[in-house]
Amino acid sequence: MNLTRFLLVVSLAAFVSPAGAQSKPQYDIYAVRYATLPDFPVAELVAGADPARKLDIAMMVWLVRGNGRNILVDSGFYHEHFFKEWKVKDFVKPSDALKPLGLKPQDITDVIITHMHWDHADGVDLFPNARVWIQKEELEYHAGEAWQSKDTSDGIDAEDVLTLVKLNTQGKVGLVNGDGQEILPGITCYTGGRHTYASQFVGVNTGAGTVVLASDNMYLYENLEKHVPIAATLDAPSNLRAQDRMKQMAATPALIIPGHDPAVMTKFPSRGAGIVKIE
Repeated sequence: MNLTRFLLVVSLAAFVSPAGAQSKPQYDIYAVRYATLPDFPVAELVAGADPARKLDIAMMVWLVRGNGRNILVDSGFYHEHFFKEWKVKDFVKPSDALKPLGLKPQDITDVIITHMHWDHADGVDLFPNARVWIQKEELEYHAGEAWQSKDTSDGIDAEDVLTLVKLNTQGKVGLVNGDGQEILPGITCYTGGRHTYASQFVGVNTGAGTVVLASDNMYLYENLEKHVPIAATLDAPSNLRAQDRMKQMAATPALIIPGHDPAVMTKFPSRGAGIVKIE
């Protein structure tokens, strides 16, 4: 190959390469509010907050749509005993809350469980065709060692764990093996918040750049704005490090989405009752 031809090949490769690097699919994201827990103590969400402060917190799941997939981040709750344990308002079964977006439960292709708490994992059996993604260590811990002490199983529903174990025996569970794992093109799971033993948050490629779905690794915008850890964490320093990392990942801090802040429903364009598009 002569020098001129060699230089031409090299320049073409340099031209083509960036396009290939940017070929990951872009997704649309919707926050779907399916219930409210009224008068929730803010001190249980934001470390050091005034114990007298109360907030009607939003119970949400997040729909990630694109590349031929309908992906839920978290699955909410619906079993009857939770309504006896908690005061719940404005409840819509999470599977029904997706109807305004034109989706039936069987249309959900994937469910990413950020952690095993009841209000995030209980509805996983509502979506019969979904592959479920969870951190390998989160499932292993809560299927075993966690039950040796109430302190390490608090907030975890035994039936939810059994449901995940059964789904795993049916080949319907994807075990996410640690930090920074791209489970689907343009969708990556990260660890570090230590809300539970191995909780995770999700980075999603969108037209606006990377959106971070923090779930309970950041309860409220207040956690991020004041750089204060969540009140319920196994390791407060790791929670703050996770928040700092989210700031570096997200296209803007406005695209870091907390797990229970009702302000999410007013910060983004409405797409129907209880639904906003993250953009």
